This record gives sequence, structure tokens and C-alpha cells, in this order.
Amino acid sequence: MTARWPRAAGPLLGLFAVLALVHLGALLGDVTTVAQLTKPALMPVLTGYALARGGPPLLAGALLFGCGGDTFLQIGGDLAFLVGMGSFAAGHVCYLLLFVRHGARPGGGRPGLAPALAAAYGAVLAVTVVLLWPDLPAELRIPVAGYSLLLTAMAFGALRAGLLAAVGGLLFLLSDTLIASGIAHWPQLPLPQFWIMLTYAAAQYALAGGVLRAAATAPRPAPDRPRAPRTADIPSPRTPAG
Repeated sequence: MTARWPRAAGPLLGLFAVLALVHLGALLGDVTTVAQLTKPALMPVLTGYALARGGPPLLAGALLFGCGGDTFLQIGGDLAFLVGMGSFAAGHVCYLLLFVRHGARPGGGRPGLAPALAAAYGAVLAVTVVLLWPDLPAELRIPVAGYSLLLTAMAFGALRAGLLAAVGGLLFLLSDTLIASGIAHWPQLPLPQFWIMLTYAAAQYALAGGVLRAAATAPRPAPDRPRAPRTADIPSPRTPAG
């Protein structure tokens, strides 16, 4: 994988870190305008970093769909929430495709480990949906359950791309579970938006970094060698060509 703009990667990553810190600080200080301006800017900057590192176009898509989700969830209201959730879901599909293309089998090829991990992630999904279901608004129960299934599949698939991506998948699960618990009106941590965005920003960075590592280290197919002509392929001087 060849970096497209290698000199821009460092400054863009630094800008992402600064934006994330400013956004989190605005949430802590209840500076609403700054928080609203910085939130939609996070993923485009991280996208620029990924592209500067030579990241796959699907990774840019995953991050930009995250920007769409951030923007619509910030608008508020049930319709905007559903559109934002759909945008995040599209990003998870992009991640799943990336993990299939650039990752290895979960569990490192050890027999029995991949099914055990799948069962563990499935159990987390089932428990979360069962507990949330009664407290969710009726019109959001099916969409949230479907999204949770896709999110969990993405988090499990992240195991294919190494430890960093796996941590990112788990952090994304945690961040979105915090959002869902707020919709269900469960007791919240102090400053819930701070914890949601802290885990979310870290998740997206870890997922992007994991994909970049996996894509850089994935074995590349050997180039095709020109086939030596067989005797039968060489026209006989006694046989007219064609």
C-alpha cells in the first residue's frame, strides 16, 4: 500500500487529535456551539488522514458515512435519528467488506476459537437487545435491533484486522450502547455525551488504523509471468498465418 500524500498524514492526524480534544472539552464545558461545529468535522479529517496513508476507498466511505451519522444525530428527532443510524449502518457494511478483503480468519486459525468468539459476541447482542427492548420507543425497537445486529457483526469482523481494529469494534459497541441506553431512558453517567464521543472517536481511529495496518501487511498476489510460447503456438513457415 503506497501513501498518496505521505507528508500530509502527520498534520492531518494531529488536526484530528486537536479537533477531538476541542470537541470533548466543549462537551465538558457545555459550550454547545463549539461542540456542534467540531463534531461533523472529525470524520472528514480522519478520512483525509486515511487517504494520505494510502487507505482503501472503502475506508474513506466508512468514515464519511460516520460523518453523516454524526450530523443527523446532532439534528435530533426520530426521523433524523433513523437517517443517522442508516448512515452508520452503511459505514459498518463498508468496514465488513474491508475486513473480508484485508483481514484474516478470527481466532488466528486456531480451531474452535472463532466459533467461541462468535458465540460471545452473539450473547452480548442478545442480552443487550433483550434488556433494551421494553424501554425503547415502539417505533424504534425493530430499527435498533437490526442496527445492533449489524454493529455486532462489524465488531466481530474487526477481529480479522488485528488487535487495534478489534478494540475499535468493541469501543464502537460501547459508544452506541450508551446512545441506546439514553434513548431507553436508563440512568446515565454524568456528562453522557462526553463518554459517547470519547469512545466513538477512539473507535473510529482504532478501526481506521487497524484497516490501514491490515491492508499494508496483506500478502499481494504474485504478478503473472508471461507464458512461454508452446511449439504448437509458433506458426509454421509452411502454414499461412491466420
